[in-house]
Amino acid sequence: QVQLQESGGGLVQAGDSLRLSCASSGRTSSPYPMGWFRQAPGKEREFVAAVLYGGASLRYADSVKGRFTVSRDNAKSTVYLQMNILKPEDTAVYYCAAAGTIAALLKGTADYWGQGTQVTVST
Repeated sequence: QVQLQESGGGLVQAGDSLRLSCASSGRTSSPYPMGWFRQAPGKEREFVAAVLYGGASLRYADSVKGRFTVSRDNAKSTVYLQMNILKPEDTAVYYCAAAGTIAALLKGTADYWGQGTQVTVST
C-alpha cells in the first residue's frame, strides 16, 4: 500500500506561482511512475503531468506546457508540481497519483490517489 498526501495549494492571483508537494508513505521503495491530475468544478478529472521514477518528466497536458514543471525527490519520497504563470482556468482540486505502469497512469487508472489540494486562481 502507498499513501499519498498533497500540500501547497491555496488562493493566488493570475500570474502568480505555486508549488504543490505530494509526500508518499508505505511502499515508497517501489518504482512507481507518478503524476498529477486536476478536477475543476463541473468537469471531469484531467491529466496534468507525469514523472518517471528516475525523475524524467514523461508528459504534460498541452494546457500547462511551458508553465508547469513536475519533479520528484525519491530520497524524500516526494513529487512536486511547480506551477508558474497561473491562470484562472487552472483553478481546480489537484490530485497526486501513483500507478504500477505508465500506461495506467496516463489513462488515469492509477493504483493510488491522494485526497487532493485546492488551487484557486483569481483574476
